[in-house]
This record gives sequence, C-alpha cells and structure tokens, in this order.
Amino acid sequence: MQKNILVTGGNGFVGSAVCRSAVRRGWKVQSISKSGKPFTTPNGHLPAWTEKVEWHAASAFEPTSYQSLLSSSNAVVHTLGTLFDGGRYKQPLKEQNPLGTVVEGAKSVVNGLLGDNPLERGGPRSYENMNRESATSSSTSQSRPGNTFVYVSAEDVFRPAIPARYITTKREAERMIQELCSQSTPPIRSVMVRPSFIYHPHFRPISSPIAALIAAAGGIHQALGGFSPLSVLTNLTRSQRHEGNALDNPIASMNRALTIPPIHVDHVGEAICAAIEDESANGPLDVWAMRRLLGWVQDSEKTSGSAPFADTR
Repeated sequence: MQKNILVTGGNGFVGSAVCRSAVRRGWKVQSISKSGKPFTTPNGHLPAWTEKVEWHAASAFEPTSYQSLLSSSNAVVHTLGTLFDGGRYKQPLKEQNPLGTVVEGAKSVVNGLLGDNPLERGGPRSYENMNRESATSSSTSQSRPGNTFVYVSAEDVFRPAIPARYITTKREAERMIQELCSQSTPPIRSVMVRPSFIYHPHFRPISSPIAALIAAAGGIHQALGGFSPLSVLTNLTRSQRHEGNALDNPIASMNRALTIPPIHVDHVGEAICAAIEDESANGPLDVWAMRRLLGWVQDSEKTSGSAPFADTR
C-alpha cells in the first residue's frame, strides 16, 4: 500500500526534511501549517520537490481544520515545537540574520539559566502549547491519525542552558501520545524520535559551527573517558534528580551532550520515514536507534539498553 503521510509543520526546518525524504520515496505527502505556504530556501527559492507536496493552511490546535487530511493519511508526523519559550529566536533564523539569532539565543539562554519566566507559561508559543498541546491535539482528533503517529521529541542534552520545561513538556507529550494511540481502535503505532542538536550548513548556517564545536568537545570528552571532568561530576551526582524526579541532574544532561553526536536534519527526515516503513519501530527512538534505521552499521554496538529501540533520556 502506498504511503500517504501528513506532516504538521511541513514547511519548517525538520518538517521540510521529512517531506523531502518522503517525496524521494514516491509517497503522497501533505503538509499543514499556519500559512499553508510551501517550504522555501533561505534565499527564497522553491526547491523542485515542493511541487510534489500538497500544502494546506490549518491549525495544529484545531483538528477540525485538517480532519479530512487526517482521515486520508496512513501516517502522521508532528514536527512542531520550540526550543525556547516564546519562539522569538525563530524569526532571525528565518531571515538569515546571524547577529539577531545570536542575540535572541543569548537572551533565551540567560533567561534559562536564571530560571523560568512564569508569565511565559501557557502562552501561544510556550513550551506547553508548542511542545505538548499541539501534538496531543492531533492524536485526539475524531479522525484516526493514520496507522502510525510520529512525534519529533528530543534528547535531553540541552540543560541547564535550556529550561527543564523544554524536555519535560516533550516527555509529557510522549506519554500522552502513547496512551492515546494505544487506546485507539485499532491501536495506532506511536513513534517518538529523539534527535540531539540538529544542524544544516545551508538552511541554518549558524548551526554548523555549533555542531562542529559540540563534536570536537565530545571527542576530547570521550578520549578522556572516566577522567573527563563531566564524567567525574556525573558519577558523583548520579543519584540526584530534578523537577520531582522527572529528570536527572543538569550535569548528566551536559554529559549526554558530549556523548551523543549532533545530527543532520536530512538524517532526521530519513530516519522518520524509515521508522514509518519499519513496523517494528515503536516508542522512543534515540539517536543511535535512528542511525541504525539508516543502516549505519558502525553504530550497531551503541545502545543505551537491551532493546533495539530503547527509552533513554
């Protein structure tokens, strides 16, 4: 049976990668976004593949606005989300404004280190709305969202620079989606991909040097092994938990940032499509599981648990 997928946020950074990969596979691809406009490159160009995608204007928070699309799809991929409360960093990213991106990013990091702003909670572009509510709205629609529901979550590698609410709202969404999909008749297969830092040298130029810096620091960290300062601190604080035992401590998160490599956005898109094709893929997929889906044999020994698709932070 030919795949017919619906991508929420298909004209965005991750969503467009999913659409590209699906088009290459010959699938029917539909996208919804607030504007309904097709993906364009930072220079404003329309890639040839965009002609093979149906672009629709709809709200992810209002399933009735795209109900007919859901009923005709056998897989749904939800890519909406925000790294920082308010999402103010996204506009300079779209405009290819490096200075504006750095300024907004720095402000958000400082705010994250100082603590959450209670006024941001529950707003239109808050963590709660963008990372959790937008996804669960799709999975609770009266029209069953296809045979497979894929949610773009994240590895827990950003604390303490990014507030813990970023990852807790992602994990809350994962649990809610799994529960809702399992209660469907018949059950819907739910997949939660957890990418690390995502980069692309052309669509998000500022992301490439950051990814290179993370990779270089990770190489030093792994070379030092157990003598790495972060490894020592992680072992000393391993029993500490954060936010009501939902997460481990921020030092462990930083340690993961240096042991889990950054991932190219095209590989995220390919891994999502591979997970849709592979019916054994289910539940959370960490970066190593995503790479194995892509046939990266060199990662066959890297796993955080005994199961092929392990639930890791």
